[in-house]
Amino acid sequence: MEQKKILIITYYWPPAGGPGVQRWLKFAKYLPEFGWKPIIYTPENPSYPLLDDSLMKDVPENIEIVRTKIWEPYQLAEKLNKSNKKFKAGQFDVGKNQSWKSKLSIWVRGNFFIPDARVFWVKPSIRFLEHYLKENKIDAVVTSGPPHSLHLIGLGLKKKLPHLKWIADFRDPWTEISYYKHLKLTKSSDKKHRQLEAAVFKNADITLATSYTDAENFRKAGANAVCITNGFDESDGNQFTNSPKQSNAFTLSYIGVLEQLRNPENLWKVLDELVKENSEFAKHFSLKFVGRIDDKILQSIENSALKNHILNLGYLSHGKAVEEMKTSDMLLITNFPNDSSKGIIPGKIFEYLASGKQILSFGPAGADVSKILEETLAGKHFNYTDSETVKRFILEKFDFWKNGNLHENTQNIEQFSRRNLTQQLTKILS
Repeated sequence: MEQKKILIITYYWPPAGGPGVQRWLKFAKYLPEFGWKPIIYTPENPSYPLLDDSLMKDVPENIEIVRTKIWEPYQLAEKLNKSNKKFKAGQFDVGKNQSWKSKLSIWVRGNFFIPDARVFWVKPSIRFLEHYLKENKIDAVVTSGPPHSLHLIGLGLKKKLPHLKWIADFRDPWTEISYYKHLKLTKSSDKKHRQLEAAVFKNADITLATSYTDAENFRKAGANAVCITNGFDESDGNQFTNSPKQSNAFTLSYIGVLEQLRNPENLWKVLDELVKENSEFAKHFSLKFVGRIDDKILQSIENSALKNHILNLGYLSHGKAVEEMKTSDMLLITNFPNDSSKGIIPGKIFEYLASGKQILSFGPAGADVSKILEETLAGKHFNYTDSETVKRFILEKFDFWKNGNLHENTQNIEQFSRRNLTQQLTKILS
């Protein structure tokens, strides 16, 4: 039977690093097993905040990749203010940490580049792809955002070719994302963002969400929305199997980027107290960071009793980061504290799940992450105001660790394997 063809329009593709690239890289890897041939459309000269060559191994052999040039204003922005590098990764200084340059850059970003700074790729891509789609038989087109500019490519193509089957994949929400309100938008800019988002919801045949709450919110806003979460790749094999050997330190690890908006200050306070009050805990405890931790967060932890317990390894390749997960006892995940972020399921939770380690999670009450942890018995979710319950949870796990039986049995995690999720996607496509 002839394979159907799916054109995937994505800004992030290897050698891009970070979580944005993983979702469609993994779908592309497994789609052929279910009768679909992926073709990738991506920029020729993108400005990626992170690079990770180790992801190249997941790019399917002989995959067709179509590239065109993009112009992005980031080089100008970085000359104006070094911390603009953070914007490319969706990070901001907040509150009193904002300089006037940061304030100006954020205002420019939100009001001049709508929906984002990749908007200059939209028109040339519509022109190029309209021609490409007429020349080639393509059964479905996917746009993956952020950058949400890419959905405007889908919208433009759908208007020119109404029979096109178009799937808008939202790895993060658009106007509902927590930093949206930090963008210092004028009334008319806010209105424009919302009109464009509504047009995407209305015109896409299917809107994909990565969380249950996002799918629900998108449906309320008029989208034909379905949730397919992110997941872990079982073909990374024993990369994810538990390493039962007892380490000599009770290690809590945070893997990934940690910015000011998701800083669990109450956790640092609890750990500071535990180190001061409990000599046994202080003797064994280690706090490990793998990835980019905001300098100001690191500073505040280093000014506490935790100073001598920190192991900061910086950014590592994906494979090495997974190794560090395996040599941890508990894994920390944090989300934005506001209710509007309930639907964010950070991609790394699935790798955390696959590692079999206990997960300590922070975010708003009733978050989707909480549902996943309850379903899989893989850990516990807390609010940013919880202290005593967090302390009890950590001490309980520490006692298990001392007795050599920390890793309780998780369950139901195979539903989050990339192969099973791709199969779900092909059912939707069909």
